[in-house]
Amino acid sequence: MVILVSIAGGIGAFLGALFGGGFGAAILGLILPVVLGVINYYIWAYVTYFIGTNLFDATADPGEMLRVLGYASGPRALSVLSFIPCLGGIAGLVGGIWALAAGFIGTREALDLDTGKTLVTVVIGWVVIFVITLVVSSILGIGAMGVGAAGSLLSQ
Repeated sequence: MVILVSIAGGIGAFLGALFGGGFGAAILGLILPVVLGVINYYIWAYVTYFIGTNLFDATADPGEMLRVLGYASGPRALSVLSFIPCLGGIAGLVGGIWALAAGFIGTREALDLDTGKTLVTVVIGWVVIFVITLVVSSILGIGAMGVGAAGSLLSQ
């Protein structure tokens, strides 16, 4: 499920960058969401499991968290529409919020926590994922600028 959703996001990013005129950015847009989607899924599942079981004495196993958060990521498939001007960004945002809400409900049920403890667990996990994504995207974004600059030099 996570791989399919991440591929959908990659296709949307690829089409958006391709229509924007940058082939190098389009290839990066195809690969980056798939890789980050899968990595973020595993990190969020294990961080959520770790926080829930160690901080709040919840009872679950990592496989349960992987299953729950895997299915909760389904609404992120709306990011396939990200190449559509105006609508794409809204669709991606709605899918992300929907997936976060589904992850919250799934985490609460999987870890058997109350709403407050689940909120703390999910927010900490989400912040960790956000920071990792920000760092990786910043590093690869600088690399994409270099690819674009090299491509413009070659076209002259």
